[in-house]
Amino acid sequence: MNAGTIIFLGLAILALLLFLTTIRIVPQRSAYIVERFGKYRATLLAGFHVIIPFADRIAYKHTLKEQVIDVAAQTCITKDNIAVEVDGVLYLQLMDPQKASYGIDNYRFASIQLAQTTMRSIIGKMELDRTFEERESMNSTIVEAVDNASDPWGVKVTRYEVKNITPPQSIKDAMEKQMRAEREKRANIANSEGDMQAQINRAEGEKRELIARSEGEKMRRINEAEGSAAEIEAVAMATAKGIREIAMAINAPGGQDAVNLRVAEQYIQEFGNLAKTNNTMIIPSNMADLSSLIATATQVIKKTKGSES
Repeated sequence: MNAGTIIFLGLAILALLLFLTTIRIVPQRSAYIVERFGKYRATLLAGFHVIIPFADRIAYKHTLKEQVIDVAAQTCITKDNIAVEVDGVLYLQLMDPQKASYGIDNYRFASIQLAQTTMRSIIGKMELDRTFEERESMNSTIVEAVDNASDPWGVKVTRYEVKNITPPQSIKDAMEKQMRAEREKRANIANSEGDMQAQINRAEGEKRELIARSEGEKMRRINEAEGSAAEIEAVAMATAKGIREIAMAINAPGGQDAVNLRVAEQYIQEFGNLAKTNNTMIIPSNMADLSSLIATATQVIKKTKGSES
């Protein structure tokens, strides 16, 4: 192999190397910043690109994917002077590679520091109890603050999430005691409300029982009164019917003689009974004259009849 051939091969290899240095293939969702003699020239997006050797160079390489950045735990002082450790996760996406390259030295580090300072400021305005309740509000405030500050950097902050809020152990113990006391309080309140409701139910039951008994007693007395009234009415009607029957019998033919006979029989019967029970008797002067006795009784019946008519 002569010298000319060697020189030719060397020039060919050099040309190939120079050609390869001009080729740049940018991956999907990536962006390359090209500088020419130290000055920004272009932003290369995904695909095949050719640059000028020695004049152009790739100064920055950026990813356009959404990035998840872990914000390290930091100590924050609450409004009631309690030191708590707070950490979180920051989500951001590069929107303008040129601004991210020349607007700030390290946009990731700057975003983390801004999120931490904003978090300290928010925690300092809250009491400890509220920090556990206002996570959504804290997340929104941090996203707004970091997004506004990172706009000149070509970065879009999508969201921020607080992972942990860790108070000191003494505060944890106090909170645990408070929660236990609160649970016992709720349990006691529930038991007392249950006892109160039970007493109310028992009183209501006794009240209804008394009302039912009084209603029953009332109905019993009403029924007894109605029964007594019906009995009295029935007796009176029977008595009146008997008297009417007797009056009709007396006015019937032969009724007067029957009455005279009945009066005489009863008189003699009662007189005989009186003689059996008493040793001493008062005998009427006209005892032997039965006809006068019957006449006297008959006269009384007639007078009674006349007064009724």
